[in-house]
Amino acid sequence: MIHIRCETLSDYTAIAEVNTLAFGQENEAQLVEKIRYSDRYIYELSLVAEVENVVVGHILFSYIDLVAEETLQVLGLAPLAVHPQFKRQGIGSALIKAGLEIAEVKKEAIVIVLGHPHFYTRFSFQPSVVYEIESPFPVPKEFFMVKALQNYQKKYKGKVLYPATFDEV
Repeated sequence: MIHIRCETLSDYTAIAEVNTLAFGQENEAQLVEKIRYSDRYIYELSLVAEVENVVVGHILFSYIDLVAEETLQVLGLAPLAVHPQFKRQGIGSALIKAGLEIAEVKKEAIVIVLGHPHFYTRFSFQPSVVYEIESPFPVPKEFFMVKALQNYQKKYKGKVLYPATFDEV
């Protein structure tokens, strides 16, 4: 049974461990910590997945900028981590679904992710070019994706600009 909830201070070490194990390096764990202490952090959108009261997964949505004629804050999904022993058990999917539901309640407009299309298209993410949103990275267009939420309006287009906290990932 998977239980999803907002992170707490007592989860910080377990979250760092899950991210380090999932990615095989500490960059993502350090990114989480940097975002947590920035103005881009959203408490309600830093979620953990527990199995038998043990943190086995983590997802973080934080604010990034979408720059065009005006600069708009939108949600960036990064990172999503699941402990290697618990992969392919629906934990990542459960975290994404829970996060998207909270984003809808918070009346956010879009979520942007750099990830595997095979996985994220299951949650209605589409290539960002569909929304006239440009990636700041030289990646194949199918890997940089957007999910429009209920509050989406056509004004959400332009080039994505990640905060400096992302520079080391």
